Amino acid sequence: MSIFTKFPYIVIEGPIGCGKTTLAKMLASKFPVDYLSEKAEDNPFLPRFYQDAQRYALPTQLFFLFQRANQIKDLSQRDMFAKPIVADFFLEKDPIFARLNLDDEEYALYHQIYQHLHVKATKPDLVIYLQTPLDALVERIEDRKVSYEQDIPREYVERLANAYSEFFHNYDESPVLIVNNEKLNILKNEGALDLLINRILQFKGQREFFNPNFD
Repeated sequence: MSIFTKFPYIVIEGPIGCGKTTLAKMLASKFPVDYLSEKAEDNPFLPRFYQDAQRYALPTQLFFLFQRANQIKDLSQRDMFAKPIVADFFLEKDPIFARLNLDDEEYALYHQIYQHLHVKATKPDLVIYLQTPLDALVERIEDRKVSYEQDIPREYVERLANAYSEFFHNYDESPVLIVNNEKLNILKNEGALDLLINRILQFKGQREFFNPNFD
């Protein structure tokens, strides 16, 4: 049985550098599914945000909000017999960044717009949260050599990782598989993807933990 027979809509989530986009792409290439990407590289404000966060936080966040809301709207209008989906984001995570990056006045404006959009997001059948230690996140950000990402302060990555942990500690809208992603490097370990797929097939509850060990 395919993991997408069991979970037709799977979301991969986690902070920058965790490998969510890589994993989503690899699953999309392995199974006959549609791949939904947040396309962070399309945000023209993002490189400037990492150089001057205070100045560019609001336009960066609003661009992502409208982009994600439009994608989720398209998803909710899909035919029920359409192909399964794997995505490297979901709309619920947008306020994580907004609360982290915006001052109180900016956040109030953001929240007003967020509420006004009235986007009814389709709930994922499974969310895979790639919980990754700070040192591994920093190393992987450096390894992928995206020029503007090299300006990201370590302190910001740490705050973001903590915000994700807090969010998923309280999230209960969909089943969640929390993966200890320290050793699960699907780019460097040939067996990592198959190991994760097998674990997804075994998933039965509302919240489960996966701590792969390759020793």
